[in-house]
Amino acid sequence: MSDTDPATPPDSVAHEAGATKSFWEHLSDLRTAVVRSAIAIGIALVLCLLLVNKLMLVLEYPLQRLDLLEKPKPTVAFKVGEQRFGPYIVTRDQFPGLPLDIDGIPPHAVYQTGIGTATIGGEQVLTLKLLPPPQPAAVESSLQVRLLNLSPQEGFMVAFRVALYGALIVSSPFWIGYLLGFILPALNRRERQAIFPWMAWGAFLFLLGVGATYFFLLPLALRAAVMYSEWFGFVGTEWRAEEYIGFTCKFLLGMGIGFQFPLVVLFLVKIGVLTHRDLAKYRRHVIVLSFVLGAVLTTPEVITQVAMAVPLYLLYEISIWIAWYWDWKKRRAERVGKG
Repeated sequence: MSDTDPATPPDSVAHEAGATKSFWEHLSDLRTAVVRSAIAIGIALVLCLLLVNKLMLVLEYPLQRLDLLEKPKPTVAFKVGEQRFGPYIVTRDQFPGLPLDIDGIPPHAVYQTGIGTATIGGEQVLTLKLLPPPQPAAVESSLQVRLLNLSPQEGFMVAFRVALYGALIVSSPFWIGYLLGFILPALNRRERQAIFPWMAWGAFLFLLGVGATYFFLLPLALRAAVMYSEWFGFVGTEWRAEEYIGFTCKFLLGMGIGFQFPLVVLFLVKIGVLTHRDLAKYRRHVIVLSFVLGAVLTTPEVITQVAMAVPLYLLYEISIWIAWYWDWKKRRAERVGKG
């Protein structure tokens, strides 16, 4: 006896369960998706190689925010020709002869100097004089980090690496679409409706993790790295470009993946494996797990581990409250049903 309702047309049942294909047909579909994804990434790679200098400016942006939480101080740097001196913190005692009131000097201003003459002891001597104040575009950070290439081929390797990362991001709508086109036909309509909200939240949390890291956590981690090096007496403001790019991209990607942690936790709650009471009981374990994820998903050193562990634990606490709300909503619906 068939389990299928006689009133339901067989074609409708097949459509609901997803079309049945042989192993070789699935393999052919997978090959098509992979080939199309590779073509999309290859085209994006060529475009990114042509614009690699622009992409590098994007990766260097966190270096311009190393003084993110530091209160801006009036500093001034002097340029004699192409030679630059400073920056120096400006005070009335250090620079009594500045042509501006100390409160009117913009933070991190760069002043040009010119050659002048003065009479000292009855003799004409050459002196340096300040030229007119700079334009706002000359404002710079007081802490400067230089990126270096230390071998002939390193510049090409850095350019290719940056272009490859950019190509994966630029072409992501295409290769993700191709992969979804391979996976979704195997799901029925109800499974698709259930998975789309989770995918949307996953994308949102990934972008949230990358954005928070790029604009806030990464500048703090980089500044802490500089201060840590200087605490040991090393020069902490000259880094290899290849290592900086690898560190930055791994940190951004790791935080984006790490921000999927609440989805995993809430999925286990949704299928009944965990409850909000279980989540509250495992708080201490999650603290350790957050540091472990910081070491695995980013770089195995204290600064990035702490930078990742703190937001992950906060997201875990939010997950506990969401799980509690689901449980409360379920119990209320049961009471209403019994009433």
